[in-house]
Amino acid sequence: MSDSEFHGRVAIVTGSSSGIGEETARRLSALGATVVVNSASSVEAGEAVSASLPGTSTYIRADIADQAQGHALIDQTIEKYGRLDYLVNNAGWTTSIPHHDLDGLTDEVFQKTFDVNVFGTWWLTKHAIPHLRESDDANIVNITSIAGVRPVGSSMAYSMTKAALNQMTLLLAKSYGPIRVNAVAPGLVATPWTADWEDQHAAVAAMAPVPRSATPDDCAEAVLALLRNKYTSGEIFVVDGGLTQRM
Repeated sequence: MSDSEFHGRVAIVTGSSSGIGEETARRLSALGATVVVNSASSVEAGEAVSASLPGTSTYIRADIADQAQGHALIDQTIEKYGRLDYLVNNAGWTTSIPHHDLDGLTDEVFQKTFDVNVFGTWWLTKHAIPHLRESDDANIVNITSIAGVRPVGSSMAYSMTKAALNQMTLLLAKSYGPIRVNAVAPGLVATPWTADWEDQHAAVAAMAPVPRSATPDDCAEAVLALLRNKYTSGEIFVVDGGLTQRM
């Protein structure tokens, strides 16, 4: 593909200081897009990612769980670049709690998981839609999880939030065309977040038809595929090496 394929497009990738978000930002930038890198707290890492991208980029710190900060992320992007074409909702939060441990899933953990993954993503998306309507190639891609389509995942709360995001994807796609709204639902991904989850990675490799965990590049490639397909909306693109076929 041409390195100018997405020239003139402005993309926000939330949670892009590492992992899936970083790789997605890198791929979009290499293909000509102007990219806004974002994180809630990893400022130095986010600034470093932005500085290392081949194309035009800026870093904006914002915790999307705070509605005002999320709105400011959109507003500052419009102020700087004058448009918004792609919103990749990658920012998320979880912590590992066994599903049978009801006491472990405290109200605080439950609330934080929903605040970031559902409320934060919703507030950001809602504020972005009027600007996306001005684009002739508007796209929202939500990074969800197979935990949203199967009763699995790092916690019950996490699984519930990802199911909510998958349903939100369908509802937005139905109601806000011609903006295209899709989701990428990975299985376990090898990122800094999961670096010490050796047992889980080994279990996935033993079960999945493609015997390994996903990589950030696998997920970024799925995002690009959805951006490129002009007639796809309302899809939950599962990227799990066939794992859910055996679950």
